[in-house]
Amino acid sequence: MPHGTHDHGDDPRNQDILIWVNGELRPRAEAVVSVFDSGFVLGDGVWEGVRVHDGHPVFWEQHLDRLFEGAAAIMLDLGMTREELGAAVHEVLRANGMRDGVHLRLMVSRGVKSTPYQDPRVTVGPPTVVIIPEHKEPLPATVREGITLFTTHVRRATPDTLDPKLNAHSKLNDITACIQAYTAGADEALMLDPHGFVATCNSTHFFVVKGTPQEPEVWTSDGRFCLAGITRGNVLRVCRDRGLPAHERTFSLTDVYSAQEAFVTGTFAGVVPVRSVDGRTIGTGARGPVVERLQGWYAEHVAADAAGRSAACQDTP
Repeated sequence: MPHGTHDHGDDPRNQDILIWVNGELRPRAEAVVSVFDSGFVLGDGVWEGVRVHDGHPVFWEQHLDRLFEGAAAIMLDLGMTREELGAAVHEVLRANGMRDGVHLRLMVSRGVKSTPYQDPRVTVGPPTVVIIPEHKEPLPATVREGITLFTTHVRRATPDTLDPKLNAHSKLNDITACIQAYTAGADEALMLDPHGFVATCNSTHFFVVKGTPQEPEVWTSDGRFCLAGITRGNVLRVCRDRGLPAHERTFSLTDVYSAQEAFVTGTFAGVVPVRSVDGRTIGTGARGPVVERLQGWYAEHVAADAAGRSAACQDTP
């Protein structure tokens, strides 16, 4: 079953993983939460997806910043410090003997409720914290050959309805967009903002390559109607550090259809080319030189972050 940028091979080791649930390591089949849990009842919680490289969760501080920012926005006390969350993640990695090719899902819900009702004041326990580690890597074909997109009628929400900056458990807006895209035969949905300009995809961030082949430049949305993507921000930083012009700006589908190249970014697969949008071939329909260059730069950026964390751990008394 295809999953767009989340296509991956089934790794049999995942059947025996230990999952961290409220401080306990449990086998996969026993890693459960209450039917009264806020996350199950209402999608009330925040989460992060994190890649592990050379034994370290990369861009960890950035992920923690976003997690705590989201928790503060919904008045959710995570019940753990940044240091305690970091220690829990490393405990999970050690227990499972994991170092590379790993994707973590860190989830925090408001906790168990006395009755299935939305008011946070009927929560009767501490937050529920779950860390799921999996042996999971993107398929080489996905990274090399790319994906297809379909522009969905489902728009990104405005901040006064459901703030796009909030990485909440409830993803129905994105799920509805995803359903429309795969029903139309595409891998993922391209979503517009309330004004009809390009915003983001249902699970990744969208970029186009404009300019000329001799002087290319990278565009992504102005950021008002998308999640503050960790990989999105790191790709923009890498572009600017390497002298490739990169702009956060407002643009339309007309700009997309005439792009030299297009790609999406995400924690799981990094930088992935886009072959077509709405049945229109982008560029040559193959991975272009700018995307290939960015994939290499981003891989170096990931390795540098992991190396920095390794050095910091060695310096810690």
